[in-house]
Amino acid sequence: MTPKRLIIAVTGASGGPYAVRILQLLRAVPDYEAHLIISSAGAVTLRQETQLKPADLATLATVTYRNSDIGAAIASGSFPTSGMIIAPCSIKTLGAVANCDTGTLITRAADVCLKEGRPLLLMVRETPLHRGHLRVMADAADAGAIIAPPMPAFYTRPASVADIVDHTARRTLQRMGVPALAPEPWTGLPHDETPLAPSNSGRSPDRASERA
Repeated sequence: MTPKRLIIAVTGASGGPYAVRILQLLRAVPDYEAHLIISSAGAVTLRQETQLKPADLATLATVTYRNSDIGAAIASGSFPTSGMIIAPCSIKTLGAVANCDTGTLITRAADVCLKEGRPLLLMVRETPLHRGHLRVMADAADAGAIIAPPMPAFYTRPASVADIVDHTARRTLQRMGVPALAPEPWTGLPHDETPLAPSNSGRSPDRASERA
């Protein structure tokens, strides 16, 4: 059986731990291959945030590529993949994807996913966002990209940063069609935690007491 291939790209925005966890999780799924690209800026940020070097991350991948290798297999639409995750995705990379700038392997592989109708998920990491950021996000979404900023979920009551990273990584892989790695599904609030219904008066308690 032909393995399913996911491309994982790491760029210079903050968020290297997400890439590490995604690769760790994907490694545990026997029928998937992880094809890894790390930009030069991504390598710098990765070391700052995780103390890992690209060679360390490469041990979690099936295949690794240089970002300058625009002749790599993943640069062609004839090479089948299940899609691509850019984790984290810098604004520079986002802008390149939105504007069809294919000067690196990361942006070329991303463009291939879009033109072939394969899922491309961008974990855009920047805040605050100005209008230019929002505009290129919209342009990338219009081209077919999934815009998925790594937003922490607190309804799971995480006990650590690692819990937050793990949940986001699992949700990302679930969105890319890897259900075996999905987090526990939300089943709703317990009845004793359901918020009380609003007052029929439409007035705040303080105002109501003032008029009583």
